[in-house]
Parts: sequence; structure tokens; C-alpha cells
Amino acid sequence: MTRSSAADILCIGAQRAMTSWLHHGFSSHPGVWAFPNFEPLTSTSKEAHYWDWNRKRGPDWYRVLMRPLDDGLASLDFTPEYAFLDAAQIAECKALNPTARVIYILRDPLARALSAIRMRTVWATKNAPAETVHLRFDHEFRERCRHANLIDHGAYAANIRRWRQRYPDLLVLNFEDLRADPRAGLRRALDHCGLTADSLDADRNAQIDERADRRIWVTPSYGFDADCVEFLHGMLWPEYEATQAETGLTFTEGAAILEALS
Repeated sequence: MTRSSAADILCIGAQRAMTSWLHHGFSSHPGVWAFPNFEPLTSTSKEAHYWDWNRKRGPDWYRVLMRPLDDGLASLDFTPEYAFLDAAQIAECKALNPTARVIYILRDPLARALSAIRMRTVWATKNAPAETVHLRFDHEFRERCRHANLIDHGAYAANIRRWRQRYPDLLVLNFEDLRADPRAGLRRALDHCGLTADSLDADRNAQIDERADRRIWVTPSYGFDADCVEFLHGMLWPEYEATQAETGLTFTEGAAILEALS
């Protein structure tokens, strides 16, 4: 593989939509490379955060970070905040990564938002047990929503349109399909990136399947007041309609969450 691109494979989100699982699965393939963990400049070895945290360091910093020890390997940058880069930033990404394959996992907007708030609650409470925390519709909850950038992360249709202007072969996956058949979902993503598993030996294929079956970054199931859920549902409803019109995808997680309130 040539080094015409700094990153060969980009996953741009969505946050709380199995991006860590996908990175974990890709990392089991012998043809890929994950950059070293340079926290706090990066988020582990998964998220380079070039355009939101590290742009001031310049493109050469990104190229050095992303370059594999073996130029024949495909380098990974799975940063969910890239989903809502603006058109100029995506053009810059295309210049740095002209041949990159791009993957975008979409999750039910309400379910994704609730999971994002739970993640921020983990940080705020230092991973308090689920039974000790219940979120109420108050100022603290609304501030947590604001800092979570729920609209930007959930604006799937607009994000897809911007990215497809530069990367028309963007692969869009449904979180619910990945949960239902993770092995097939992982292999579909690998195939899209030219990383077929068919030529690998049985042990390596078994390792890929074992990685696919894992759950990664599971947050405690903190409870929410009904007002919190209904607030988020109302805020995000336009994104349901826009996403279905843009992609034809449908989601079921949110409906189940709302039904459980009644």
C-alpha cells in the first residue's frame, strides 16, 4: 500500500455507535496498523483528533503519527468528531488522505444521545455504579446535553452529504445490523477497505470472529426521568426524518425506549 494517504481508513462516527468495537475488530487483521497511544494528544490509539485537537501541530505531525512501521499496512484513524467537520476541513482531509476509505456507523438518534449522556455521566461521577445515579431534567442534565454536541453528532444526513462530496464511496452502516450480526458487519467493513479475510488462515479468521463477538466500552445503564427522554426525542426527531430520507435506514431502538416509558 502506498503512502499517498496519511490515514488509509477513517471511521468518522457516530460516537456511541460501536466505533471502538470496529477499531478493535480491524486491529485483529494483520493488514492494519494503529498508531501509538499519545494521550493526551490522542484518545488512546484509536482517535487522532487531528482536526479538532491537533490541527495546530500541522499536517506533517499527522503524517508522522499515522505512518505505519511497515508501509504495506493500512493505518487507522477512528475519530467520531470528524463526522461534523465542515466542508473546508473535509477538503483538507481529502488532500491529506486522497485514497482513504471512510466508514460512518449510524445509530438511532435517541438511543445514541442517551448513550452519549451516560458516557459523560461516567466521566462526571468517576464511573459510579448504575444504581447510584438517576438523571433528572434539570440544569445539570441540560448542560451535559450541551457539552455532548448532540445535534452535531446526530446530524447524520447533513454529515453524509458533506463527506460524500469528497468521498462518494463512503460506507454507511446501521448500528442495529452490526449488533444483530457483528461478524458479518465486521467482514463487510473489512471488505470495503480491501482487507478481505478470505485469504487468512483459520486461526486468524477465528481471532477476527472472536473480536467481532466482543462488546467494547459498555457504560452503566443510568436511569433517566421521562422528561429527559422526551426532551431528547423532540430535539432529535427531525434527524430521524432527514436520515431516513437521505439513506433509507430505519431504527428501532428509540421506539422501544419510548414504549418503555408508557
